[in-house]
Amino acid sequence: QVQLVESGGGLVQAGGSLRLSCAASGRTSSSYVMGWFRPAPGKEREFVAAIRWSGGSTSYADSVKGRFTISRDNAKNTVYLQMNSLKPEDTAVYYCAALRAPVMYTDPVTYRYWGQGTQVTVSS
Repeated sequence: QVQLVESGGGLVQAGGSLRLSCAASGRTSSSYVMGWFRPAPGKEREFVAAIRWSGGSTSYADSVKGRFTISRDNAKNTVYLQMNSLKPEDTAVYYCAALRAPVMYTDPVTYRYWGQGTQVTVSS
């Protein structure tokens, strides 16, 4: 069992920055992939970014490339999502998720463990 707890959400003006954190506990290992997701029109949740614990390879949605950066601190068992140049359309609840797999997946249905979410609101 893996537990995930997100933090760092809040209210920010357009063009501003926020850093989200996802603290993982339980039976995590280097074979896990960690992802960030958010709701989107017509979808329950859409992929934002993912990172592998081992090696640190990353993947991003086209809509956030160049603005968001995902990273991890293995010693703290924490994954971060640095969000810069925020836009009003980035407003959403952001969820952290974990998956034990050899490759990164972008489909949320493949992720087994989920956090409770953290609200990000970007004002225009």
